[in-house]
This record gives sequence, structure tokens and C-alpha cells, in this order.
Amino acid sequence: MANNYFSFKQFTIYQDKSAFKVGTDGVLLGAYADLTGVTNILDIGSGTGLLSIMLAQRCDATITAIEPDYDSFIQSCENVNLVDWRNRIKIVNADLQNFDPVNEKFDLIVTNPPYFCDSLKSPDLRKTAARHNDSLTSVEILEGVKRLLKEDGRFQLIMPYVEGNIFIADASKYGFYCNNILKIRPLSESEIRRLILNFSKTRKTPVEKFLTIEHGRHHFTDDYINLTKDFYLKF
Repeated sequence: MANNYFSFKQFTIYQDKSAFKVGTDGVLLGAYADLTGVTNILDIGSGTGLLSIMLAQRCDATITAIEPDYDSFIQSCENVNLVDWRNRIKIVNADLQNFDPVNEKFDLIVTNPPYFCDSLKSPDLRKTAARHNDSLTSVEILEGVKRLLKEDGRFQLIMPYVEGNIFIADASKYGFYCNNILKIRPLSESEIRRLILNFSKTRKTPVEKFLTIEHGRHHFTDDYINLTKDFYLKF
């Protein structure tokens, strides 16, 4: 059973209400996302509010986060209200399909999306919605990003390896090109398990980088420590 809270260096995330708990994927995206020149950010699916709070710690941008699950929305609001950057983060109880900010588009859109396709589903409907793509498909993500991203904006997300490569192909049909890829291994000898993908409307030769999390059990790599040391207490 997950703990009711997760403590970071500059904030604590409570997660007793949220269907989506603190996990490595969210931390990786929050620590790695390219925030160069960003003034406003959209976070699709706030969950506990972790990703928005991490980005607020790293930059001065204003952040809007949308969360369709009401209990997770309340949890996000509670967590945001406890941090120093609360005045720059707004949580909205809405799904992407119906989210319509008046006359606002975003420099950066980020998401740690549901990604399990056709796999065994939990009897807990809220957990199923958080972990499967039935309620937010790749097509719906791309249609939402196309509608809400500025012409020169960027879109970044983390996905499993297979789903991420499929998403790259799908994104090109909407005019989004993957220009930067971080390929993540849990261990030195492991296959690549996760991809952090950075899209824009400008086609470039993709830049590929690699990150290994651990050399062995709890023996973390220097690259992973340097990426996450501003957040994790253990570093």
C-alpha cells in the first residue's frame, strides 16, 4: 500500500485521495522537461499536482493543470496550496476534451498520460481511468495539443518504449515532430523502458540521449542523481 504522502526537499505530496500516486515517471518528466523560454504551461492530468509543482520549482512560468477526477482535483489543490509557488499554479477540474481556456494558448504542454492498452484492468474504476488510455486516447491528446499549443510551442510527455514509438508516428499525422528523445533504462543491463519525448511543429533531426537510473539495487547513477537531486531527499 502506498504511503499517504511523499516528501521532497522543498515540498510534500499528499496522495491519499488521488487515483494516481507519486511515481518515477512523473519525477523524471518534472526534472527533465525543457523549460527554456517558457512563460505559461499546461499540465494534462494533474493527479497529485506533482508535475506542476516540480515545474513551478524549476521556472517562473504560470501553470494551468487540468484533472477530470474530482478527488484527484481536490488533492492537487490541497498540495498546491502548501507550496511557495501556489500563486503561479491553477488547478481546473476538467478533462482535456472539454477544456477551453478563453483566448489562451500555451508555450509548453506536458503530460504523464495513461498508457496501458488492452491490459488487465483494476476493479477500482478511478485507478483504471488513471492507468489506462480509454478515457484519454493518444488521438484525444494530440487533438487537444493541436488546439491549445502555440505555433512555436513545445509538447513533452513520458511513455513506455513501445507506446512511445507508436505515439511518435501518430503525432506526425497532426504536424508534430519529435525533436528530442531521452531513452531511459532502469538498470545498466536493461532494455529501454521509458521515453521522454519533446515535440514541436518544426521538423528537425532528432537528438537522442540516454539515462540509466541504477547500476544495481539502490546504487544510483551519477546522471540520475544529478537530474533529481533538487527534489529527492536521499540525494
